[in-house]
Amino acid sequence: MFHELRDLLTVVPETASRNDYASAIIENNVLGKQTVSTRRLTNQRMGELYGLDPQIPIFRVLRRLWEIDEAGRPLLALLCALARDPLLRATAPTILSLEVGQELVRLTFLEAIKQFTGDRLNESILDKVARNAGSSWTQSGHLVGRVRKIRKKVEPTPGAVAFALWLGSLYSLSGEELLSTPWTSVFDQTPEILLDTVLRAKQMRLLHARVGGGVVEIDPIAVDPLEEVR
Repeated sequence: MFHELRDLLTVVPETASRNDYASAIIENNVLGKQTVSTRRLTNQRMGELYGLDPQIPIFRVLRRLWEIDEAGRPLLALLCALARDPLLRATAPTILSLEVGQELVRLTFLEAIKQFTGDRLNESILDKVARNAGSSWTQSGHLVGRVRKIRKKVEPTPGAVAFALWLGSLYSLSGEELLSTPWTSVFDQTPEILLDTVLRAKQMRLLHARVGGGVVEIDPIAVDPLEEVR
């Protein structure tokens, strides 16, 4: 739902409340949905994936970085959705293990979802989950192609890296540990190469970092000023 998120955040101000986002989607129909029921479903699904509420820290951080790092928006949206959607998260190993240029095998993709869900979903629902997940990985830049999905290498941006490090810090990780998490794995970069982008994020004041003498110190709290001042 990257395109819906992009369009929504274009017209709804950063200071908006959850009710404001719901009103924009349902009452004002800023996403151009044909029926009220579709608008309500879209509001519900986007709320599940992204939060759409500044009281939720992950959305607050997403919204701030969204304004700062336009090039990183597809990866920002993916990271937020991965953190909030366990079904999408279950597909990550299959996508990230593909070599660049390798085709995604649909049966393998479906099997990864089945292993996570067991017998809870019927075939039609599994198919829909696979389509939605494939769309998410395509919109993030990891896959390319409409019918044949081919793995593509992504290029991390400072904002996206800051977001991934912040997500890792929520699990009490610190320093070099933050460079090797499920969140940073989406960047197709080794921790050593990723450090270059970390230092760019530092220059943009998105995080605190010190690298030298074999020591790596990283504190991503700066991506959420509300937390930093507490």
